[in-house]
Amino acid sequence: MRWRYRNTVLALATVAFFATMAARLAISPVVPDITDSFGVSTGGVGIALSGMWAAYALAQFPSGVLGDRYGERRVILTAVGLTTLASLLLAASPSYPAFAVFAVTLGGAAGLHYSVATTFISKHFQNIGRAIGIHVAGGPLAGLLVPVAAAAVAARYGWRPALLLGAVVAAPTFVAFAARVRPTEPTRPDQPMRDRFALGPVAELLARPEIAYTTVLAVAGAFTWQATASFLPTFLEVHHGLTATTASALFSLYFVVHGATQPAMGWLSDRFDRDAAASLSMGLGVLGYGTLALGSSLATFAVGVVLAGVAMSWGAPVQSRFIDKLSDEERGAGFGLVRTVYMLLGATGSVVVGGLADFAGWSVSFGLLSAVMATGFTVLVTNRALDLGL
Repeated sequence: MRWRYRNTVLALATVAFFATMAARLAISPVVPDITDSFGVSTGGVGIALSGMWAAYALAQFPSGVLGDRYGERRVILTAVGLTTLASLLLAASPSYPAFAVFAVTLGGAAGLHYSVATTFISKHFQNIGRAIGIHVAGGPLAGLLVPVAAAAVAARYGWRPALLLGAVVAAPTFVAFAARVRPTEPTRPDQPMRDRFALGPVAELLARPEIAYTTVLAVAGAFTWQATASFLPTFLEVHHGLTATTASALFSLYFVVHGATQPAMGWLSDRFDRDAAASLSMGLGVLGYGTLALGSSLATFAVGVVLAGVAMSWGAPVQSRFIDKLSDEERGAGFGLVRTVYMLLGATGSVVVGGLADFAGWSVSFGLLSAVMATGFTVLVTNRALDLGL
């Protein structure tokens, strides 16, 4: 099959997403070293990381506006370039306050990429579900490879060289994207940016029934993804008594399945239906998180992790559904807006599940994730029944 320019766009956008995710995920394995170096608590570093992820979520909407004003290529290059710079500054942090500022900067820089890249990809592919699934897979691939690499580098050279991994990946990605992706024309070059942030149009878009419905599904998925990324290894180690090595191996398995099934789930959404694919993912999530909460053997934990990995491929059909429901003129800022909303709400997954684990135990907290998936599945089935007049 002949290689087409659109494949170059998709490949380099996916690599760029990998790079922006890699820079953020390189931090987690070296948190103990950072606390020792700066003499701060784990909670103190946690505040900086929370700020980083919040900045990432908040950047989604402005990135779409910037993409409409200046063109997607410029914004993606800015995201990858600033990610490179922020990673360098983070590794050179002279103090904890500086580290916190650079971490938030990294989150905001990385957040400029995804919404714009998704809109850019949608302009080149008719069957966008599979294309978005491939793009999304860049994140889980980073989750599989980067923490292990960062831990290995830190063990030998220290935490600062480990954080440089973000720049090591992002810098050549910037060069490749600049060299191989053609300049893009902005869709709204003359419209004042303040008009795009007016409250009325924002509220109107979010209040549309199809957008509100899809946002509910995305919040359920993001809530569960955030909690899983934050606590799955701890849950397996503390609640089920697995060794740290075994828990980490299962966490890696989760990322492998998560990344591998994103394109497949996107293809299913193109071939059959967005809601059908989302129903499959969230239905498997009910089984997966229920198995993790109630299981008692390594084999059942592995099954639960695999099912949870497939379930977290909800992003391909649900994000494609957003793109379907937005006009060509709305996709840049509109998709960024809904991503900011559902990611900020979904970020509460870490707080809620962590607090519930302290208060009621890990079985209850992971049982909640099964219930959240069941809620999403019920919403999907109910909507399908209404469409069919049942």
